[in-house]
Amino acid sequence: MTPVHKHINRELSWLQFNERVLQEAMDTSVPIIERLRFLGIFSNNRDEFFRVRVASIRRMMQVVPGKEEKLGFSPRKLLKEITRTVEQQEVLFTNTFRNVMSDLEKENIYFRNETQLSPLQETFVQQYFQEKVRPLLFPIILNNLSNPDALRDNSIYLALWLRDSSEKVNEDFALVRVPSDIISRFLLLPCKENKKHQYIIMLDDVIRFAMGDIFKPFGFDTFDAYTIKFTRDAELDIDNDIKKSFIELMEESLKKRKKGVPVRFVYDNEIPPHLLKKLLKKLRISDGDNLRGGGRYHNFKDFMDMPNPGSPNLVYPKLKPIPHPDFSRDASLFKAIKRNDILLHYPYHSFQYIVDLLREASIDPKVKSIKMTFYRAAHHSNVINSLINAARNGKSVTVYLEIKARFDEANNIYWAEKLREEGVNVIKTLPGFKVHAKLILIRRVEQGKNQYYTNISTGNFNESTAKFYTDSSLLTYNREIGKEVKEFFQLIESPFNPPKFKHLIIAPVQMRNFFMKALSTEIKNAKAGKEAWAIIKLNNLVDEKMVRKLSQASNAGVKIKLIIRGICVLIPGIKGFSENISVISIIDVFLEHPRIFVFANGGNPTYYLSSADWMIRNFDHRFEVATPVYDNKLKQELYDILQIQLNDNVKARLVNSNPPNRYKETGSKQKIRSQMATYDYLKQKSLGA
Repeated sequence: MTPVHKHINRELSWLQFNERVLQEAMDTSVPIIERLRFLGIFSNNRDEFFRVRVASIRRMMQVVPGKEEKLGFSPRKLLKEITRTVEQQEVLFTNTFRNVMSDLEKENIYFRNETQLSPLQETFVQQYFQEKVRPLLFPIILNNLSNPDALRDNSIYLALWLRDSSEKVNEDFALVRVPSDIISRFLLLPCKENKKHQYIIMLDDVIRFAMGDIFKPFGFDTFDAYTIKFTRDAELDIDNDIKKSFIELMEESLKKRKKGVPVRFVYDNEIPPHLLKKLLKKLRISDGDNLRGGGRYHNFKDFMDMPNPGSPNLVYPKLKPIPHPDFSRDASLFKAIKRNDILLHYPYHSFQYIVDLLREASIDPKVKSIKMTFYRAAHHSNVINSLINAARNGKSVTVYLEIKARFDEANNIYWAEKLREEGVNVIKTLPGFKVHAKLILIRRVEQGKNQYYTNISTGNFNESTAKFYTDSSLLTYNREIGKEVKEFFQLIESPFNPPKFKHLIIAPVQMRNFFMKALSTEIKNAKAGKEAWAIIKLNNLVDEKMVRKLSQASNAGVKIKLIIRGICVLIPGIKGFSENISVISIIDVFLEHPRIFVFANGGNPTYYLSSADWMIRNFDHRFEVATPVYDNKLKQELYDILQIQLNDNVKARLVNSNPPNRYKETGSKQKIRSQMATYDYLKQKSLGA
């Protein structure tokens, strides 16, 4: 009898999630430019997967050879399965790209390479190269390359084969980085012959076209260029040097990341074998470093910024942020929050409300202090500028800025130093822990007493990502919650004497136990014949203890509906294990990001918002906060939005189904696309206020 698998490996589950992103690019009902952007998101996700997860698995192979029983799996076998899945997805990716290119041509948008230009376009490209591109190019002669660590991770290079047709000059080889991080990868070309047509050339091909300007003076007149790209291990190794500050240690680790071991090397299949062999030797890349041949172009993450040269219907229409009804009646945001609790839902509501709140706090004479946590700040952050302004206005400003936020470390180091320069108290990073909670606490003196205005959010205080991440953000005047947020800041400043929390649920103090007890209550109620169910929305479900508890609840008859965007190791619908559990994932124009928990609680449902996923790292190695939602109107609002998502039959997929990622069918003739339906729901609430 074939054994029933109850779990899926987290890495393979993540690859299934990324395939859901690829499905959006494959979906012909999605606007064409958006399909290209989804290809870019898929590619960028996969790069990070190799930089972090594959790199970690390779480390495991080195650290615990022959000791798979301690891990519970074989890293070598897992790596083979990952490689097989990635290769299958690459076939889908390549076919999808070809289909999208064909569909673009039906819209009179054409990509042209360096051999397909008209005389007018050749002149234009030559001039563009001279003015914009050439100043950014610094070729490296391959024979002179002594330190491959000097090459940039996750960038594309052109490997050049330089020759002289008269054979007076010996052939040579060079590398040149394509500077798509500085100028656009896409250049719109002029066309006089047919003004209805739009032509685009890639930056790679601009360089191919004009590289003779650089190398002809050295006697070369024949040039071939082939794209290569390698991805490095991005895990940080931090030394325990007590003589150095944590900032110094992080900066040194970031430098080491740039020199990490290659975990993947991709190249143009057309590259001559002798040039490929020479590259591998110079770059110190072995056959085991995930070598993969591919097409002419790589680094598709640049397609995330693909411009729209055609009609507006080639992209999703931009949704205008909905005015929140509670803020439309008062000039002062403090007055609105004091009147009743408020929920903001980004990007349906504008993140500007948070910037406005901090700006108001920075100049309000009654405001005495502002405390705030940051995980990922925007590169140009008006939120941080508001805090700096508050400090300049004499407010006491305290910030915990998480230096260890992966891939944002350098940006956060910059902001930490900037805040200190402006007199802001920046709390020191905690060894072994990350602060992932998203909190603002404003202390305001009203009638001689300290009053607290609190913001607890499921997402980052980042005005850039708030435009395309969905998140929920609670603004409250509740004194008890405010006092406990104050105690949370005391906890992260001095974590050795944790206070007791009555309202907030804190990790690593008691969050896992709290949710396990909540499920135990549902189990108890189910056995007593009472109403027993739970709706849980997360980015990732990995924690084994919570999976076992969910299974126990399912076996007791508790109906559990999970909305999991990314990794889900639990396989639903298995008799005797998860038959009362359903799992969907929603992938659409916005990135689903809130963590929301609702428990039936015997007919008196309890609601919680959090920044925490159900993962070991969130429960045990991060400071997280979950807040109860007490206002009945806001509870109903959250319930309505969750029901919209659970009834999605356009963008919802069944997680860990067979076959994977089947679109959910509800049997309803009415099409419900939850993100657009949520926008309409909140818009109606605004109009009806």
